Amino acid sequence: MRSPEEVLENTVRRCRERDIIIPTYREMANPEFVPEGIREELGSIGLWDLHPRNLFRITWKNEPVESGGGYRGVNFIELPSALTGVDARIIMLVGKYFPTGAHKVGATFGPLVEKLVHGTFDPTTQKALWPSTGNYCRGGAYDAHLLACPSIAVLPEGMSRERFEWLEKVGSEIYATPGSESNVKEVYDKTAELKAARPDEIVVLNQFDEIGNAIWHYVCTGRAMEEVFEAEREQGSRFAGVCLTQGSAGTLGCADYLREVFPRLKVVAAEALQCPTLLYNGHGSHRIEGIGDKHVPWIHNVKNTDVVAGIDDEACMCLLRLFNEPVGREYLEGCGVDPELVGRLDLLGISSIANLLTAVKTAKYFEMSPKDILFTVATDSLEMYGSRFAEERERQGPYGEVAAAVHHERYLLGEGIDHLLELSYWDRKRMHDLKYFTWVEQLGKDVEELDAQWYDDDYWTRRFHSYEEWDERITEFNGRTGLLERYR
Repeated sequence: MRSPEEVLENTVRRCRERDIIIPTYREMANPEFVPEGIREELGSIGLWDLHPRNLFRITWKNEPVESGGGYRGVNFIELPSALTGVDARIIMLVGKYFPTGAHKVGATFGPLVEKLVHGTFDPTTQKALWPSTGNYCRGGAYDAHLLACPSIAVLPEGMSRERFEWLEKVGSEIYATPGSESNVKEVYDKTAELKAARPDEIVVLNQFDEIGNAIWHYVCTGRAMEEVFEAEREQGSRFAGVCLTQGSAGTLGCADYLREVFPRLKVVAAEALQCPTLLYNGHGSHRIEGIGDKHVPWIHNVKNTDVVAGIDDEACMCLLRLFNEPVGREYLEGCGVDPELVGRLDLLGISSIANLLTAVKTAKYFEMSPKDILFTVATDSLEMYGSRFAEERERQGPYGEVAAAVHHERYLLGEGIDHLLELSYWDRKRMHDLKYFTWVEQLGKDVEELDAQWYDDDYWTRRFHSYEEWDERITEFNGRTGLLERYR
């Protein structure tokens, strides 16, 4: 078996041959630090191109164009009271302008790059396996392709057709498992089977387990929200909270950063009402792709969660039509929603709408005012769900003004505070302890570490701040390839 240094030298050689330069977290959070020469190169590269320089587009600050764009401020939209029915301001970061159209290219960057720069993954002999129920395997396969690493995707057969088509495009090895969004155990079982059959070849990068997933959001998403707040705040404005579906808990990593800056904010984790694991210890299937997998992720800092909310998947599917059917858009304009904003509602995919509903519930529960600003994320756009949109049209038939009025009134203006729990200490402890059954009993995690996550006050701080050491390793790695020299 080769030493980490031997593997690292192999990886350096591969990256030198393929002209691969790896961005630091500092550069992804603050693209102004990206070398000017790299920015010039991006001017001739498409946003979705399979080009190694697109690693430098793993940022919230891409210019929102399909090709040749540079950097600008954070991409976001603000959703007005005429749409949401609440007085609080709701701001969504927009994920469409990442390569692949979703922010998961950030979530998958950390788990793979951390291993590359530490010499624990050899791209010439090993494959990165991405177990996923949503966009994670898309982002993972994309990043792996840019980093010249072969990849394997394992995901439920019931996921949208667009996911499978993309994976085929990038040449990933694909395994479709039984079930749909919430059938994560079947994904784990297939992953274990593949790993057992090919132990030396396969390196599993589990989004629910890999702290690099949450670290990217701690560094980049948390700071992006802070930056938008400082730019958009008015006199007396409060950073009231961050509202996110749980999913792999990666995006919730931003809340650990934000808690340091805004200690009084509310951190709200949502899940599908049809699969209420946190809320009711429940299970089930649902249609909000990317969230709700019948277990608590290892990387979820449950102790930093204030509220849990259940979101009805039927509400998300109905609002998907309201936001994108011509009649629905006309109706919203008639309600006083800015036509320019209405024309951009296709920026919200299904889980993005769930995030919006989480923010609406939160604003109503805490009776928030216009001084309160809630942040959430449009993880991806309608572009990822064309087949799902067509299925809804087939299921429900033509869309008319009455349906638009009902959907807006029932699912946004009439959204209630039911299926929402403000957490006590023991509520949080109950949810944290659910990790035991998945991670210790089934997957062999150490119970002492599980307890450290709860009782060691420095556990999460140490984990999140490890990005500083990772940046040092990335800088050293790029120095060894020598590829940055031409930009100096």
